[in-house]
Amino acid sequence: MENRIKVGISCGDPNGVGMEVVLKTFADLRMFDSVIPVLYAHPEWVKQTKKNLRLEELMYFNVNAAKDAQAKKLNLINVDKETPFQIEWGKADSKAGEWAYKSLEMAARDLGTNAIDVLVTAPINKEVIQSKQSSFIGHTEYLAKMAGTEEVLMFLTAGQLRVGVLTGHVPIKDVAGLITKDKIVKKVNMMTESLLRDFGIPSPRIAVLGLNPHAGDNGLLGSEEKEIIQPAVRELQEKGLHVMGPYGADGFFGAGSFKHFDAVLAMYHDQGLTPFKTMAFQSGVNFTAGLPIVRTSPDHGVGYDIAGKDAADESSFREAVFAACDIFVERKRFREYGMNPLQKQNIKESREDKRE
Repeated sequence: MENRIKVGISCGDPNGVGMEVVLKTFADLRMFDSVIPVLYAHPEWVKQTKKNLRLEELMYFNVNAAKDAQAKKLNLINVDKETPFQIEWGKADSKAGEWAYKSLEMAARDLGTNAIDVLVTAPINKEVIQSKQSSFIGHTEYLAKMAGTEEVLMFLTAGQLRVGVLTGHVPIKDVAGLITKDKIVKKVNMMTESLLRDFGIPSPRIAVLGLNPHAGDNGLLGSEEKEIIQPAVRELQEKGLHVMGPYGADGFFGAGSFKHFDAVLAMYHDQGLTPFKTMAFQSGVNFTAGLPIVRTSPDHGVGYDIAGKDAADESSFREAVFAACDIFVERKRFREYGMNPLQKQNIKESREDKRE
């Protein structure tokens, strides 16, 4: 019990594939060897999804609080004693958004009080949540506000492929105006700290993408590279960081140049996430770096088109569970080595092979 990590799971949109990928993940009993899962949902959703997937062998245990969670079981905390609405798979419904928000709120509260060790969030539909919670933008922004953190980094990971974004959920027309030298420096510093603390990479190599096609073609296709991005990269290099760029996004990913770096900073959401999901859609994990807590999620959405059809692939959700646990352990190691400076050189040497 002492070595198992208590993983809190928000259920996501009940009408989507969230519950399906959760139950499929924990239908593999090997998952219980290292984690104690705590699912925040309603028992009726679990029963209905379990029946639909014919997972009779999967056992779950109703608990009143995360402290009561038991090993070798899928622990379930009821998010509301009221009778829930009837699940209608594939339907965008404001009531479903309300229940998804309740699940996230309860799980986040337990995470904040250390009742659970990490949080893995199943996919949501932001639009249906906003019908009742107009200030809700997304998981990342919600958890940053809860933690009192002004700046966080959306970090997509899949093995050695790691992509962060400078600007997140903003309209494309606003991206250029949000790119500043200070913001790039701050995000790269956050990425460096995360690679060191969360992934155990002592001297990370980071690539910075340009904003315009061909990274501006030396000013012919835009001035942001020469006026903003290049000066930021030079400043970071002068501080001793291993940062290079700006690179044209198409050639950078097309030629496989990303393989020579520990992480990539994209200028906007789709610039980074489109190639990432093309290469790692089934195994990708969304990690929120820069928070005092550990939160991950699968890199796919609610999947209304396949919801209720036993067609969802649980691979990304399973990887999100593994990633959350790995980061939790890595942070613990980082703290321990920081307490004993005589061990720092040993950890640095032992982790150089992570990039081989």
